[in-house]
Amino acid sequence: MTVSMRLKRGLAMLALLGMAVPALAETTVSDAWVRASVPHQQATGAFMILTASNDSKLVGVDSPIAKTVQIHEMTMNGDVMGMKQVSAVELPAGKPVALDPNGYHVMLMGLVRQVKEGEQVPLTLTLEDAKGERQTLEVQAPVRPLTAGADHDHSHMMH
Repeated sequence: MTVSMRLKRGLAMLALLGMAVPALAETTVSDAWVRASVPHQQATGAFMILTASNDSKLVGVDSPIAKTVQIHEMTMNGDVMGMKQVSAVELPAGKPVALDPNGYHVMLMGLVRQVKEGEQVPLTLTLEDAKGERQTLEVQAPVRPLTAGADHDHSHMMH
C-alpha cells in the first residue's frame, strides 16, 4: 500500500470517527458579574444570562473565592421575600435564562476575602444535557459596585 493510500485511508477513518462523536450542547454566558462585598462580609451574589443551544440545565457552580457556592431562587410571597437553594436551573434550547437579583442567582458563601469592584471572579459552571452528560464552562465575572442590580427590573426575562 502506498503512502498516499494509507494517508487517504487514515483520513477517511478520522472522518468516520468524527461523525460518531456526539455534538456537545453549547451554552453561552453573557453579562456575567459579581456584586462587590464589604470587609468581613460572608456572602455575595453572582449573576449572568445563560443561553443553551440544546435543552440542558445548570446543576452547579464553583469558585475559589467562596467556600460554598449554591444556586438560589428569590421569591416574593405577598410582601415577604424568600430565598431557597435549588438543585438546578432549566435552560430551554435557544431561550435566554437570566440569573439576576430578582430570581435565580448564584450565592457565593464563606467568602475567603473581600470582593472588590474592578476585580474578576472565576466561576466554573457545571451544565448537564438531556442525556445526563456533564460539561464545565469557565467564566470570568467582573465585580460591580454594591449597588449594582438593585435598581434593575429583569422581570421581563424568563426565569
